[in-house]
Parts: sequence; C-alpha cells; structure tokens
Amino acid sequence: MRKKITKALIITLGLALYLHGRATAQGMPVYDNTNFISLGKQLIESAKQTAELLKMVDELNAVREKIEKVNNAVKQYQAVKDITRNNEQLFEMVRDGLREILNSPYIHGHEVETISNTFNGVIEHSLGQLEFMDQVLSSDVLNMTDAERLEILKAQREASQGMVADIQLKKRRYDRVISFRKMQALIKERNLNY
Repeated sequence: MRKKITKALIITLGLALYLHGRATAQGMPVYDNTNFISLGKQLIESAKQTAELLKMVDELNAVREKIEKVNNAVKQYQAVKDITRNNEQLFEMVRDGLREILNSPYIHGHEVETISNTFNGVIEHSLGQLEFMDQVLSSDVLNMTDAERLEILKAQREASQGMVADIQLKKRRYDRVISFRKMQALIKERNLNY
C-alpha cells in the first residue's frame, strides 16, 4: 500500500515536471516555480501523513487482536470458574443429600444401593467432564482456537449446571418419598392407638 502511494507520488511529480517543461505560451499557462515547489512539498507531506496513518492502523489492529485474546482468556477463565463452582456445589449436594437420605429410617435396605448408584453416576459423569475440560485447556494436540475452546467450555458449563439441577431434582424426589413414608407411618401408628 505504501509502495503504491510512493509510486503514485513519483509519477505525479514526474508528469508535472514533464508538463512544466513542455508548457509554452500558446497552450498551457505558465506557472510560477514557487507554486509548483509548494505543491510538491504538500504532496510529500501528505504522503508522510498517509504513511503515519497506515502505521497507526497497523498498530490499532495489533492492539485489537491483543484485546480479543485477553477477552477470550477472561471468558475462558470465567467459564472454568463457573464449572468449578458448579462441581463443588454438586459434590456438596451429593455428599450431604446422600447422607441425609441414607440416614433416614424410611429408606429400605434394598433401596440403598440404587440410591447410591444414582448419585455416584452423576459424580462419575462430573469427574469425566472435569478431565475432558483439563484436556481441552492443556492439550496442544487438539489445535483449537480460543473461540472453539470457549464454545466447548460454555457447553461444559451448561452441562454442569444441568447436573446440579438433576441432583436437586433427585434429592427432592427422595425427600418426597421419605415424607410420604413418614406420613404413612404416622397414619398407621395413629390407627393402632385407637
């Protein structure tokens, strides 16, 4: 781009000098050399300013690219932070919820294994997703751009939120089963007292 501008200026100056030398009193008006020199200086100054503007555009593009990289890194960090928080919440809910359910006297012995397997399945799935996230972030084998990596992390974040909602739903169901069985026991006990 700079070479094109420089060539255009040289051609313009050459043509102006050529026409200036060929000018005669019959066809072309005669210009004062000081005006011509002033025009040449203005053209050269304009070319310098254009070159500076081109440099500034290049610098602004480089700054924009750096800002995009930082922005993507911040978004990736936020996604990883959200995934980690969701998994911590998931582990706490499973630990506390499973303990509360299994300690209930209204859960039958043959149900313990099924309930444990249900909660453990969610935890194993969560751990698998954490391993996959670690590979996405640390492996250069995948040759991913920041945007592709961010899309995967967003999907992982949504999946971890889904697992938290799933555990909450399962916990609520088991709480309702316990509450129902407790109410049944109270009704039976009341009937026996009469």
